[in-house]
Amino acid sequence: MEYLNHYVIVVIFVALGILLPVIALTAGRWLRPHKPTEMKKTTYESGNDPVGVGQVRFNIRYYVFALMFVIFDVETIFLYPWAVAYKQLGLFVLLEMLIFVLLLLVGLVYAWKKRVLTWNSH
Repeated sequence: MEYLNHYVIVVIFVALGILLPVIALTAGRWLRPHKPTEMKKTTYESGNDPVGVGQVRFNIRYYVFALMFVIFDVETIFLYPWAVAYKQLGLFVLLEMLIFVLLLLVGLVYAWKKRVLTWNSH
């Protein structure tokens, strides 16, 4: 019976997590004024009339570098708790972390060999 209480609490939190944003957005839609005009439908660009096309093509390299940053940022997130609790964890966890870092370095070397990290200015 005790486990059932835990599930009831989880269901309540999930229901609240879904219902509260739906209620807030619905109330906002009902309460806000809705008076569209042609001026309100125009694109806003820092107070100036927009110039040129709205879609600009970016070099795919930006996304690759961003992805590499996220990967190594997540690595830092995994390393931080280990570094804080190193004295309590011992030598076994040190070996696990070295294997983790080694795998990430293998991935970095692979990306380097595939020339993913080189910037071509074509």
